[in-house]
Amino acid sequence: MSTPTLSALGAPLLLLRMFSAEYPHLPAPCLDVSTVYPDLLTLSFHDDLGGFEAWRDALGIAVESVSHHVQCDGRTRVLEAKADYAGARLRLVGYSKTPALSEVRSRAEADG
Repeated sequence: MSTPTLSALGAPLLLLRMFSAEYPHLPAPCLDVSTVYPDLLTLSFHDDLGGFEAWRDALGIAVESVSHHVQCDGRTRVLEAKADYAGARLRLVGYSKTPALSEVRSRAEADG
């Protein structure tokens, strides 16, 4: 098995360059490019679903295509969207803490 070269990551790196030129005003995500998935760029937002939504909206990813699940025994909400751009696959991920049961109030309590 040969070691991949940097050129193998060309598609996600080009996409990142395009995004940095077109969307410099958007929140900075955590970035992931890997030789394991050489055509994939992952933009992730930790404790910042607003950043996730800003990117989703800017990229025109439909709300209906966003998946939601929880992890860490229900303590973390995860939003995820996938799309294809400029020959690369894009994965957009947002993580947020799930409020503890003691922090969740009923509508009556909030309105009262």
